[in-house]
Amino acid sequence: MQARDAGERLGAAEIGTALGERATLVQFSSAFCQPCRATRRTLTEVADMVAGVAHVEIDAEAHLDLVRTLNIRATPTVLVLDADGAVVRRASGQPRKADVIAALGAAVRD
Repeated sequence: MQARDAGERLGAAEIGTALGERATLVQFSSAFCQPCRATRRTLTEVADMVAGVAHVEIDAEAHLDLVRTLNIRATPTVLVLDADGAVVRRASGQPRKADVIAALGAAVRD
């Protein structure tokens, strides 16, 4: 997962639900995307393992303005947000569970 320093920040208004208490895994998906299904399972598992982490899936086709604003080029794309909604990591394609857990390390503050 790549580090981001563009100052991107998302809140409940943009993602359609409250941010996680410690971090949020935001997944951009499309209806017929096979890797999106596997990514959903991986992110749900990680969110269930780590207290205070939420997983939010966004239909890219239904949120084209947000997709353009964030320069989402492929699905799945995963953004890791810290508790304040700042994008701290970003990756396209199906992530490995270990990579998601490592990326959370950059977002979760104790």
